Amino acid sequence: MTTHGGSEPVFCTVVPPHVLDKLAQAEDPALADPARRTLERDAFERTHRRLTTVVGAPSIAAPPGAESGKPHRTVYDARHRTDLPGKKVRTEGSEPGKDATVNRAYAGLGATFELFLAAYQRDSIDARGLPLDATVHYEENYNNAFWNGEQMVFGDGDGEIFLDFTIPIDVIGHELTHGVTQYTANLTYFGQPGALNESMSDVFGSLIKQHTLGQTAAEADWLIGAGLLAPRVTGSALRSMKAPGTAYDDDVLGKDPQPATMDDFVRTGRDNGGVHINSGIPNHAFYLAATTLGGHAWERAGQIWYDVLTGGRLKKDALFTDFAALTVEAATDRYKDGEELQAVLKAWEQVGVRTA
Repeated sequence: MTTHGGSEPVFCTVVPPHVLDKLAQAEDPALADPARRTLERDAFERTHRRLTTVVGAPSIAAPPGAESGKPHRTVYDARHRTDLPGKKVRTEGSEPGKDATVNRAYAGLGATFELFLAAYQRDSIDARGLPLDATVHYEENYNNAFWNGEQMVFGDGDGEIFLDFTIPIDVIGHELTHGVTQYTANLTYFGQPGALNESMSDVFGSLIKQHTLGQTAAEADWLIGAGLLAPRVTGSALRSMKAPGTAYDDDVLGKDPQPATMDDFVRTGRDNGGVHINSGIPNHAFYLAATTLGGHAWERAGQIWYDVLTGGRLKKDALFTDFAALTVEAATDRYKDGEELQAVLKAWEQVGVRTA
């Protein structure tokens, strides 16, 4: 595995640890037990990822004869065990089978590939045709999905709080975008740079969903993980880019803790310094810029954010102010002193992040 900008070991899950911590304390064993097992498995995978980075992961190359600019997808079935990748059940170009989870994973890998290629001329996650591998049916009642630096992994959820993690296409896009960040800016997974890392995944995860549905910025719901929460949960998604802090308010899960502006920035040692919490601030800035500009959000706002992520100037320890300043420069470089620049400046001003 080759990374650029450093070799920070990152294990990225879509459900934040603070949510699972809350679930693990539930009195009902049907809620607490899966959460505890998920936390234990995540801790194991996180350690494994760190050791893999130190020792060195095997390089992943496109198969012989693979065509440039085309996805190379493989989906595996873990059969509720934890050995990766599992049994190969679908390969590139094969017809859909009876397992809806396999089919959704395959489609989500393709949708992610398509957004980055069509909008930004990026050939897969690493820009060099990296094969896209995914494992489904991981563990028993596993309440998460993750990118481990080499492939995607999806749990089926416990059916009580979380449903199948392949249901929201933006969850698939979110996790795969961690791979894009890994191969570009490689943002350190702690504090503000970690929150930017998470935000980049939410931004492009949402854009992948919008691109797939053909939605404009005005038509999009700007939710991350809509359809993932079980019917008993009082909430609509894991996060909201439109209104951070409003995605859920549930007796078991608690209330969505994301801030929308720097006025409510959360200082915490949990969740790698609040990477899944404070990401609400740059998320909201992107939403504001994209909806101000209108049209398809992946075209102008998305292009500016992509230029910053891949431009080589975003340092791995960047703060929100560093990222914001670079979006201003990127907007100026690409669009001069137009409405794009004004939208970016206004968005960061509204969330309380300085751009100069």
